[in-house]
Amino acid sequence: MSQPPLRAVIADDQALVRTGFRMILAADGIEVVAEAVNGADAVAAVRRTKPDVVLMDIRMPELDGLEATRQIMANSTAGTEGAGGTKVLILTTYDLDHYVYAALTAGASGFLLKDVTPEHLVASVRVVRSGDALLAPTITRRLIERFAPRDEARSTVHRGLSELTPRELEVLRLLATGLSNAELAERLTLSATTVKTHVARILSKLGLRDRVQAVVLAYETGLISPGTPSERG
Repeated sequence: MSQPPLRAVIADDQALVRTGFRMILAADGIEVVAEAVNGADAVAAVRRTKPDVVLMDIRMPELDGLEATRQIMANSTAGTEGAGGTKVLILTTYDLDHYVYAALTAGASGFLLKDVTPEHLVASVRVVRSGDALLAPTITRRLIERFAPRDEARSTVHRGLSELTPRELEVLRLLATGLSNAELAERLTLSATTVKTHVARILSKLGLRDRVQAVVLAYETGLISPGTPSERG
C-alpha cells in the first residue's frame, strides 16, 4: 500500500524563492499545499492544511519565522486542530544567525541554508518528516556554541538525565557534537540498529521530540560545554 504524498507549506516573503522551492518539491512528488508570505500566514496555513513539514524563512514581515515557529509548535503541543505532527524546517541566508538558534529552541526540527542543492532540499524535507531531525553538524555546532549559555549562566536541570544509562549518556554526549547514527555506530563499535535504539530511548526518557532538542538540552544542562572538541576523526 503506497503512502500518501508528503505535504508541505512554504513560508517566504520572496515569490521567486517560493516558486523555486515549489518546483523542486513537486518534481519529487511532494505536494505543496500552501504558500505563505509572512509568519502569520504560515501559522494560519498550518492550521488550515495540516502539512507534514513547513519550510520557514526567518526574516519576514508582520510576524517573523521565529515567532511563527513558536506558535506552530505550541499549537502542536496543545493538540490544536491542524497543527499536530507538523515539523518546521528553518531556511536562512546566513550560516551564523542567532534567530536560527532561537528557532531550534522554539521547536524547529532543523535548518538549511537557502543555497542548498535541490537534492539536499528534498532529502532534508523527507528526513524531517520521518521523525528525525536535520542537523548540519558544523553549522549547528557553531550556532549552539555561540549562543548557548556559558557555564556560569546555566541553571537548567533535567531530571530525566538521571534515568539514562552510562551508555545512553555517552551516546547523548557524542550526538551533541554532531555525529550521525552511522558515525556513532563506528565510534562506539555498535550496529546502526543498536545506535538507533539508544537514540530513541534517550529521546523517550528525556521527553524530547528529536535530535535537535537533544543537542540543545545537552548544552543547556552542561552535559557538554561550548568549546568541547569535536568527536570527529
